[in-house]
Amino acid sequence: MTRTYRAVAVRDGRWWFLQVPGEEGLFTQVRRLDQAESMLREVIGLMRKIPEDSFDVVVEPDLSSIGDLRAVIERAVEERDRAAAAQDSASAAIRDAVAQIRASGFTTRDAGTLVGVSPQRISQLGMAGPAKRSSIRAAEARGA
Repeated sequence: MTRTYRAVAVRDGRWWFLQVPGEEGLFTQVRRLDQAESMLREVIGLMRKIPEDSFDVVVEPDLSSIGDLRAVIERAVEERDRAAAAQDSASAAIRDAVAQIRASGFTTRDAGTLVGVSPQRISQLGMAGPAKRSSIRAAEARGA
């Protein structure tokens, strides 16, 4: 089982200070959060004398350290999650509608036109198992 190191990122001025709580010596700083994982991997690897790809890293920004932006960020994340749930629901409804339309004898092209998706997407939906459906939902969420 792969070990996971959880780091807290606290904003101070123009820097993010990263620390792994309960792990002595595992701290560093970065200018941007997108640099946090690689910097933490380097520090953890050096301090623990283990390969940088032998563990997982999770960075948890401390939103209380960024002041008034916390509420805006939390709202944006909430809305994104709500949109993803709505997309999942819409995808399930489309799959159900397509299955019923096709079972009633309509063509793939008719099914696509009726539900507003391409015939290619209808074909994918018809062949999709659980793993394939997940990737199709992801593609639909991206607007593919």
